[in-house]
Amino acid sequence: MATHTNQLIHETSPYLLQHAHNPVNWHPWGKAALDIAKQEDKMILVSIGYSACHWCHVMERESFENEDTAAIMNEHFVNIKIDREERPDLDHIYMDAVQAISGSGGWPLNVFLTPDTKPFYGGTYFPPVRAFNRASWKEVLQNIVHSWKEKRNEIEAQAENLTDYIGKAGDFSAGKKNVFELSFHSEMDVSTTEKIFSAIMKSADTTWGGFGKAPKFPQTFSIQYLLEFYHNYKSEEALTQALLSIDKMLQGGIYDQAGGGFARYSTDEQWLAPHFEKMLYDNALLLQVLCDVFQITKHKKYEAGIRQTIAFLQNEMMHSQGAFYAALDADSEGEEGKFYVWDKAEVDEILGDGAALFCAFFDVTANGNWEGKNILRILKPEEDFIRDNSLDAAEFAAYKNSCLEKLYRSRCKRTRPGLDDKIILGWNALAVKAIASSAMVLQDADYRLMAVKAFNFLISHFSTGKDEVDMLHTWKEGKAKYPAFLDDYAYMIDAGMAIYELTFDTGYLLKAKEFCGHVIKNFGDKEDLFFYFTSSVQQDVIIRKKEIYDGATPSANAVMARNLHRLSILLEEPAWGLRAENMLLSISDAIINYPTSFGVWASLLLEKTGGTKEIAILGKGAFSSAAALQAGHYLPGKVLMATETMNNHFPLFKNRLAGDFTQIFLCRNYICQQPFTTEGELILAIHKP
Repeated sequence: MATHTNQLIHETSPYLLQHAHNPVNWHPWGKAALDIAKQEDKMILVSIGYSACHWCHVMERESFENEDTAAIMNEHFVNIKIDREERPDLDHIYMDAVQAISGSGGWPLNVFLTPDTKPFYGGTYFPPVRAFNRASWKEVLQNIVHSWKEKRNEIEAQAENLTDYIGKAGDFSAGKKNVFELSFHSEMDVSTTEKIFSAIMKSADTTWGGFGKAPKFPQTFSIQYLLEFYHNYKSEEALTQALLSIDKMLQGGIYDQAGGGFARYSTDEQWLAPHFEKMLYDNALLLQVLCDVFQITKHKKYEAGIRQTIAFLQNEMMHSQGAFYAALDADSEGEEGKFYVWDKAEVDEILGDGAALFCAFFDVTANGNWEGKNILRILKPEEDFIRDNSLDAAEFAAYKNSCLEKLYRSRCKRTRPGLDDKIILGWNALAVKAIASSAMVLQDADYRLMAVKAFNFLISHFSTGKDEVDMLHTWKEGKAKYPAFLDDYAYMIDAGMAIYELTFDTGYLLKAKEFCGHVIKNFGDKEDLFFYFTSSVQQDVIIRKKEIYDGATPSANAVMARNLHRLSILLEEPAWGLRAENMLLSISDAIINYPTSFGVWASLLLEKTGGTKEIAILGKGAFSSAAALQAGHYLPGKVLMATETMNNHFPLFKNRLAGDFTQIFLCRNYICQQPFTTEGELILAIHKP
């Protein structure tokens, strides 16, 4: 390795540290680098990626480690490396710019800025020599240098126009105010939810599950909408597509059959060949869906999926103090997927005489199913395989698990993929909610402790110290940095409500309320309904964007709308509920027309249509009754509170006696039915036409 180091050597991000020995004189984003650009009147080259990004590694090897290329970059540019997971705000802004310039985006993201940080040109991966109908990286650099010398005025004008454009792009909220004379009408809304269902099903793959063609992402938000639509309207078509999607993923290579956990996406429509990196957020979101389908079906394969995914998080992603790391790389020893794939001869050697049946079940062949190697996958559902081969179900399950354990132990001896060991607030909040859901669904005390411990870690380690709800975005080795973004807060509020339902400790609910007030104050727009992605105190971005769409993670504005709606019920904050309703209604046309991009919004619209189920359980046995309800029944679109003692501080408990027997109240808009004494009576009332 070269002895040269650049300014990234002082960073904690694994991605930035990967580039700390490049001959390129990289800087982290910050005042020091931006001041150099202004003082020396130099263009800025911003290169954005993340540690698990395969093509980021490729471009580093080909170009950023090349001395001649680095010399051009160092002479003419202030070179800044950004970890998109540390600074998603900058990634959003400059990704919008590159998509406007080229019509596409991705990582690595390379964008050229004027000395005052306004973008004027960019792209994604550039090869070291002209290839793939792309100019070489050196050609791009030389052309930019020439244009800056000869046409600087034109470039600066283009940068102004582009900055103005990306400031307005995708702003569905333009012109909307905080108060609308709008309301829900049940006839209109039922038809609206059906239109959304039909739009989702138009892209459904009814053979292999999921939506669209390759590359195929999990699209958990669409699956959750289908499950909720099934619950509300008993649509078997919705349930069938949702279960098919989860089943095919669990059987595919996107799911790590030997070690548990899901990769980010599949490169093919059959879920065989993943892009092998594993992200915390994907596993959190899929874990939540597994909880939902287990509640609906009670099928053991979904419980196994929950437990294996949590075991993966514990074994490979958990910090010693209980929070979770960001990602595992796709590559090891310079090869994508090398850690995860198998030669048949290797499998035969490890399993011995028991290999043949295993190989038949997991599609392991001498020729391989991917680039001459084998990715473990299940082509025939286990129950069908057992029937067709006249096997005993219990014996086969024990045999399969024994074989997988042997392969897993052997695999652990290989060179492991790189671990991105920074801890991201929002992604951890997603994991906390999913593990809390798992604890409730399976009534698992260990998962309960895990969820509470992780949430408490986030509260104590990510605080700025200014006040209890002023948070930072990322943490590593005892140091938290960067102001928290809207998604961090939105997911933390959601997680806080989940931890409340897990523990019924109202302190967590009040913490969610404090976070919500902080968001309204620091991320709100007095002229508009929607929230900015960055806080008002953050000064180092050229524009404050509002993100409305779902991406790989849920839309922060959508989650905030749901938070505001539910907290308005739990805490009697009617202004919050009105704001949530108006946020939803102001983009209802977009939700109906593009539900796969507005999945969380679509689910909130579905909840609003049917009415949120307000459930309050009081009196002796309230907590055990609540636990039975959580474990036994799929109830989307609800808020739940429980207390065994008198508590007039919350509206669902107000003026209700907590006596020597259990009372279960079902309410909508604070209008309640006569109390029930068992959860069975409650469920009958909920499902009553």
